[in-house]
Amino acid sequence: MVRSLVPFDVTICGIPELEKFHDAKVSHVLSIIDPQEPEPEAFRFYPSHERLTLRFDDVVGVYPGFEPPGRDDVKKLLDFGQSLASSGKDGHLLVHCHAGISRSTAATAILLAQHNPGRERDAFLALLDLRPHGWPNTRMVDFADELLDRKGALLMGLGEYRRALLARKPHLAEIIRNIGRGNELPK
Repeated sequence: MVRSLVPFDVTICGIPELEKFHDAKVSHVLSIIDPQEPEPEAFRFYPSHERLTLRFDDVVGVYPGFEPPGRDDVKKLLDFGQSLASSGKDGHLLVHCHAGISRSTAATAILLAQHNPGRERDAFLALLDLRPHGWPNTRMVDFADELLDRKGALLMGLGEYRRALLARKPHLAEIIRNIGRGNELPK
């Protein structure tokens, strides 16, 4: 499904998995890491690539001691998406966050939707193949929906993805509740 959305390869992972992809001909890297996190060591072994690093915590609201994703962060993500689109068909995008579950899956779906207006649902459902245990960050998706003027289509795509994921893996609902994000479970 991803190839029908973008003409380049896409990989999503967490920091512990980065060393597996140094030979994967990655042309673009989107790193989303915690504000205090050092640069991942694995990138010392990667060939030259274009890279954007965003620093914010994986939270979906404003909480003391945490830096949430902001509108400007998502704007930078979308600007990176524009440069990726102009790079040609031989690209390979690697998107990572700490665990490869929330920020990276949100960013990937946002980038896929950016280049496919009207196919927001497909952009999110592609995550089922790319990272079958992701739970995209709602705050990031909300900002992207506004910035791309999609009038709720990204949030609807996110809801469709979550329903499809929970149909495959119903046990994830309890995990989502236990980490304090039960309000994100589809009704």
